[in-house]
Amino acid sequence: MASNLISLPDREPVLFGGLVAAVLLGSAFAFQYAGYPPCELCWWQRYPYMGVIAVALTSKLVKALPHKLILLLLALLFAADAGIAAFHFGVEQKWWEGLATCSGYVDMGDSVDAALEAIMNAPVVRCDEIAWSLFGISMAGYNFLIATGMALFMAKKIKDT
Repeated sequence: MASNLISLPDREPVLFGGLVAAVLLGSAFAFQYAGYPPCELCWWQRYPYMGVIAVALTSKLVKALPHKLILLLLALLFAADAGIAAFHFGVEQKWWEGLATCSGYVDMGDSVDAALEAIMNAPVVRCDEIAWSLFGISMAGYNFLIATGMALFMAKKIKDT
Protein backbone atom coordinates (compact mmCIF):
# COMPACT_ATOMS: atom_id res chain seq x y z
CA MET A 1 0.00 0.00 0.00
CA ALA A 2 2.81 2.42 0.87
CA SER A 3 4.45 1.79 -2.49
CA ASN A 4 1.13 2.59 -4.20
CA LEU A 5 1.01 5.95 -2.43
CA ILE A 6 4.64 6.73 -3.18
CA SER A 7 4.22 5.93 -6.87
CA LEU A 8 0.89 7.84 -7.19
CA PRO A 9 2.46 11.07 -8.54
CA ASP A 10 4.15 9.17 -11.38
CA ARG A 11 1.26 6.80 -12.12
CA GLU A 12 -1.65 9.25 -11.76
CA PRO A 13 -0.44 12.86 -11.78
CA VAL A 14 -3.96 14.22 -12.33
CA LEU A 15 -5.35 12.29 -9.37
CA PHE A 16 -2.32 13.33 -7.33
CA GLY A 17 -2.95 17.00 -8.16
CA GLY A 18 -6.61 16.65 -7.18
CA LEU A 19 -5.67 15.01 -3.89
CA VAL A 20 -3.09 17.70 -3.09
CA ALA A 21 -5.68 20.39 -3.81
CA ALA A 22 -8.28 18.60 -1.66
CA VAL A 23 -5.86 18.28 1.26
CA LEU A 24 -4.85 21.95 1.03
CA LEU A 25 -8.44 23.12 0.72
CA GLY A 26 -9.47 20.88 3.61
CA SER A 27 -6.62 22.27 5.69
CA ALA A 28 -7.71 25.83 4.94
CA PHE A 29 -11.26 25.05 6.08
CA ALA A 30 -9.92 23.26 9.18
CA PHE A 31 -7.90 26.36 10.12
CA GLN A 32 -11.01 28.46 9.55
CA TYR A 33 -13.10 26.33 11.89
CA ALA A 34 -10.27 26.22 14.43
CA GLY A 35 -10.57 29.98 14.89
CA TYR A 36 -8.54 31.47 12.04
CA PRO A 37 -11.10 33.23 9.82
CA PRO A 38 -9.89 33.84 6.26
CA CYS A 39 -9.27 37.26 4.78
CA GLU A 40 -10.32 38.13 1.23
CA LEU A 41 -6.99 36.97 -0.25
CA CYS A 42 -7.22 33.71 1.69
CA TRP A 43 -10.55 33.08 -0.01
CA TRP A 44 -9.06 33.91 -3.41
CA GLN A 45 -6.36 31.29 -2.85
CA ARG A 46 -9.03 28.63 -2.38
CA TYR A 47 -10.70 29.09 -5.76
CA PRO A 48 -7.92 27.66 -7.96
CA TYR A 49 -7.83 24.57 -5.73
CA MET A 50 -11.56 24.15 -6.25
CA GLY A 51 -10.83 24.34 -9.98
CA VAL A 52 -8.08 21.72 -9.69
CA ILE A 53 -10.45 19.34 -7.92
CA ALA A 54 -13.14 19.92 -10.56
CA VAL A 55 -10.72 19.35 -13.45
CA ALA A 56 -9.27 16.22 -11.81
CA LEU A 57 -12.73 14.75 -11.19
CA THR A 58 -13.91 15.64 -14.69
CA SER A 59 -10.86 13.99 -16.23
CA LYS A 60 -11.61 10.79 -14.30
CA LEU A 61 -15.24 10.80 -15.43
CA VAL A 62 -14.60 11.80 -19.07
CA LYS A 63 -11.78 9.60 -20.30
CA ALA A 64 -11.82 11.12 -23.82
CA LEU A 65 -10.26 14.41 -22.65
CA PRO A 66 -6.66 14.88 -23.86
CA HIS A 67 -4.24 14.10 -21.02
CA LYS A 68 -1.87 16.93 -21.94
CA LEU A 69 -4.73 19.43 -21.88
CA ILE A 70 -5.75 18.29 -18.40
CA LEU A 71 -2.16 18.57 -17.17
CA LEU A 72 -1.92 22.05 -18.71
CA LEU A 73 -5.11 23.17 -16.99
CA LEU A 74 -3.82 21.86 -13.67
CA ALA A 75 -0.45 23.56 -14.16
CA LEU A 76 -2.19 26.86 -14.93
CA LEU A 77 -4.52 26.57 -11.93
CA PHE A 78 -1.63 25.78 -9.57
CA ALA A 79 0.37 28.67 -11.09
CA ALA A 80 -2.59 31.04 -10.60
CA ASP A 81 -2.83 29.97 -6.98
CA ALA A 82 0.90 30.50 -6.53
CA GLY A 83 0.53 34.01 -7.94
CA ILE A 84 -2.29 34.88 -5.55
CA ALA A 85 -0.33 33.39 -2.64
CA ALA A 86 2.78 35.37 -3.62
CA PHE A 87 0.73 38.57 -3.73
CA HIS A 88 -0.77 37.76 -0.31
CA PHE A 89 2.65 36.97 1.13
CA GLY A 90 3.92 40.32 -0.15
CA VAL A 91 0.99 42.09 1.49
CA GLU A 92 1.74 40.30 4.78
CA GLN A 93 5.39 41.37 4.55
CA LYS A 94 4.29 44.98 3.82
CA TRP A 95 6.12 44.91 0.48
CA TRP A 96 3.03 46.37 -1.22
CA GLU A 97 -0.52 47.45 -0.47
CA GLY A 98 -3.25 44.86 -0.22
CA LEU A 99 -6.90 44.95 -1.20
CA ALA A 100 -9.31 47.48 0.23
CA THR A 101 -11.91 44.72 0.60
CA CYS A 102 -10.19 42.59 3.26
CA SER A 103 -13.00 41.57 5.56
CA GLY A 104 -14.41 38.39 7.06
CA TYR A 105 -17.23 36.20 5.78
CA VAL A 106 -20.71 37.16 6.96
CA ASP A 107 -23.65 34.73 7.03
CA MET A 108 -26.58 36.79 5.80
CA GLY A 109 -29.20 34.52 7.44
CA ASP A 110 -32.91 34.61 6.74
CA SER A 111 -33.89 38.01 8.08
CA VAL A 112 -32.68 41.57 7.71
CA ASP A 113 -32.16 41.87 11.48
CA ALA A 114 -30.07 38.69 11.58
CA ALA A 115 -28.02 39.88 8.60
CA LEU A 116 -27.40 43.29 10.21
CA GLU A 117 -26.40 41.66 13.50
CA ALA A 118 -24.02 39.29 11.65
CA ILE A 119 -22.44 42.23 9.82
CA MET A 120 -22.00 44.24 13.01
CA ASN A 121 -20.46 41.30 14.88
CA ALA A 122 -18.30 39.95 12.06
CA PRO A 123 -14.58 40.04 12.73
CA VAL A 124 -12.58 42.19 10.35
CA VAL A 125 -9.79 40.05 9.00
CA ARG A 126 -6.93 42.04 7.58
CA CYS A 127 -4.89 40.65 4.71
CA ASP A 128 -1.69 42.28 5.97
CA GLU A 129 -1.68 40.55 9.36
CA ILE A 130 -0.23 37.07 9.73
CA ALA A 131 -2.75 34.97 11.65
CA TRP A 132 -0.56 31.85 11.90
CA SER A 133 3.00 30.93 11.00
CA LEU A 134 5.43 28.06 11.41
CA PHE A 135 9.19 28.65 11.30
CA GLY A 136 8.46 32.27 10.31
CA ILE A 137 6.47 31.28 7.22
CA SER A 138 2.79 32.16 7.03
CA MET A 139 0.02 30.05 5.51
CA ALA A 140 0.24 32.19 2.37
CA GLY A 141 3.99 31.48 2.22
CA TYR A 142 3.47 27.73 2.51
CA ASN A 143 0.69 27.90 -0.04
CA PHE A 144 3.02 29.71 -2.44
CA LEU A 145 5.71 27.04 -2.02
CA ILE A 146 3.31 24.11 -2.49
CA ALA A 147 1.39 25.65 -5.40
CA THR A 148 4.63 26.59 -7.17
CA GLY A 149 5.96 23.07 -6.69
CA MET A 150 2.75 21.58 -8.04
CA ALA A 151 2.71 23.91 -11.05
CA LEU A 152 6.29 22.87 -11.89
CA PHE A 153 5.43 19.21 -11.32
CA MET A 154 2.47 19.42 -13.71
CA ALA A 155 4.59 21.26 -16.29
CA LYS A 156 7.20 18.49 -16.08
CA LYS A 157 4.47 15.88 -16.56
CA ILE A 158 3.31 17.72 -19.71
CA LYS A 159 6.86 17.54 -21.06
CA ASP A 160 7.19 13.84 -20.13
CA THR A 161 3.90 12.91 -21.81
